[in-house]
Amino acid sequence: MSDDHQSDEAKPPVTLGQTVGTKATRKLRERRRSRSQSTWFGLAMMGLIGWSVAIPALLGAALGIWIDAHYPGVHAWTLSLLVAGLVLGCLNAWRWVTRQDQAMRDDPPEEKGHDHE
Repeated sequence: MSDDHQSDEAKPPVTLGQTVGTKATRKLRERRRSRSQSTWFGLAMMGLIGWSVAIPALLGAALGIWIDAHYPGVHAWTLSLLVAGLVLGCLNAWRWVTRQDQAMRDDPPEEKGHDHE
């Protein structure tokens, strides 16, 4: 405990101007970073979500077409497997978006712990 007290005495006191300047600089840096990343991040996320839904749906439809061509029967598999692939893709996309949202909430911005100095 005495070591902590001595290290506090060795530091020069932080002025109000320094604290405000540090926070303003951090806020401006984060605003610039988030503005440039938000557009590309949004486009990338839309593309990723679209492909994560489209690929299972297309694979289901292709498998259904193949089954219908090779094993004709009473039931048409194309529509059933298309819908199954679509549902699977939507669940996958929902799980990924939920995980990304939780990661963004859990990941604090840089230097956030230094606000109380």
